[in-house]
This record gives sequence, C-alpha cells and structure tokens, in this order.
Amino acid sequence: MKQQTKKTFTLKTLTKGNVWEVNENDIFRMLEAGEKDADLKENMRHYIDIIKSAFEVEDVKVDKPEVIKKYEARGFKVGSLKLDDGTKIKKAIKKRPILRVTDLTYENIRHISASKLLEVIDRNFGGGWDSLSQSIKDIIESGFDISTTTLPKDRLHKAGGLYEKKVNDGFEVLEIAKGLWVEAIFAKTKPIVERPKLRFDEEPGEEKEYDEEEELDEKKDSYEDDDDDDFDEDKLTEESYRTTFETDPEDLSLDAAEVSDDDDDY
Repeated sequence: MKQQTKKTFTLKTLTKGNVWEVNENDIFRMLEAGEKDADLKENMRHYIDIIKSAFEVEDVKVDKPEVIKKYEARGFKVGSLKLDDGTKIKKAIKKRPILRVTDLTYENIRHISASKLLEVIDRNFGGGWDSLSQSIKDIIESGFDISTTTLPKDRLHKAGGLYEKKVNDGFEVLEIAKGLWVEAIFAKTKPIVERPKLRFDEEPGEEKEYDEEEELDEKKDSYEDDDDDDFDEDKLTEESYRTTFETDPEDLSLDAAEVSDDDDDY
C-alpha cells in the first residue's frame, strides 16, 4: 500500500489558505529557515502577516519557567529561534481556534470537519441555519453540502425518511429543538474540484493566471457592497415546515425559442 506523504511547506509557498494545514512546529521551522535566507528575511513582514491570519504569535520577553508555563496553559507552543547573528529569541505560537461562526472564513472552511462545523453552528445561540447571515452561509457552502428540514419530533426519525437517507449518505447532522418541532441541519464535506489555472480578462487575447486568494478577496468585497435592505424574512415563515433541496440548473433553463425573420404573423 502506498503511504501518503505529508506536504512540506516553506515561507515562499505559504498562503492564507494553506497556512491552516500546518502546525506550530512547522511555523517555528519556517521562521528559523527564514532567518538564514536573505531574500526570505527581507520579506519577513509579509510572511508574518500570512502566519498571523491563522496563528497567534507573541514574543516571550521574560524567559522564566513560570512565564513559559502560563503560555502553555493558554495553549501556546513556546520555542526558540536562532537568529543569523547567533542570538536566540523565544516566541509563543498557537493556532487560532474556530469557535464561533464569525471565525469561519473562505481560507479555513475546508480545514474543519463536518462535525466541527455543526458544533460551531450549535454555539450560535441555538438559532439554527436561518439565524446565520448570508455571507456566513456562503462561506460554509463553499466547503460543505448543506440541507435542512424542520419537522415535529415524532416525524423526524421516521424510517425511510430524509433523516435516515442523509445519514446513510454520509452526512453529519445537528438537531436543534424548537418547541415541539426539531430543525435538522445536515452537513457533508464537498469534494475538492480541480479548477483551471487560467482565466481571461475582459480584453480579448489577454490571459491572467488564476489566483485563488485574489478570488476570495473579490468575494469578500462583494459582501461589503451588498445591500440587504430588501431581504424579506416573512418569506421564510410561509410554511409550517420545509425541507431544502438542491435544484438542477437545467430545470431553470430560460432559453428563448427561435423566431424566423420571415414570420409576418406577429
């Protein structure tokens, strides 16, 4: 059986997306290597900004056992870095926890499990799927297949029903009690789809290299420009209960019929 090898990252290959794949020891290794490379050291501020998008990084100014223990009690990994002049410094590093829905980003959404996602949603005051903002839903759905249903307690686990089918299909489920009813949120990690590396600008003949982080930034900017004033929450409560399903785009085809130029009847 072929053994899967772990990716080895360097500061040059680190991005705000893949930084969530590394751990504290990896960060110490990369920072120390950066101190020995003139080109890396020159751009260290840029690399630190990437690291800080996923990790808390603090300088340990007092190198005493009692101070180190306090950092470790807070979940930090404390390590030494040897600078190019031979001196050593200590840093405390800890990966940022994902505890609330506001901690979810396009960069980290694919680095948590479905069960972890539902645990985070459950902490959102028990409000269920519709309590999340549209921007948070879009982040979640970029990494997970999501569907929901709200049913009376005695009907949710009916044999052969949606609940049983989803669980058998590999979905994790979160149940949120709402009086005599229960909302079930189903989540399953989406498969990673290979995407083309090139995309085209508006002007013909010019190609631009696909940049995943640039696309994520564009998505974030679009949410800031969105106007949610026209959103009507009453539309969400028209039915006593409802189940959401994915819709086949082919069913919504609006292709116009061809009209002959010689048709003078209209």
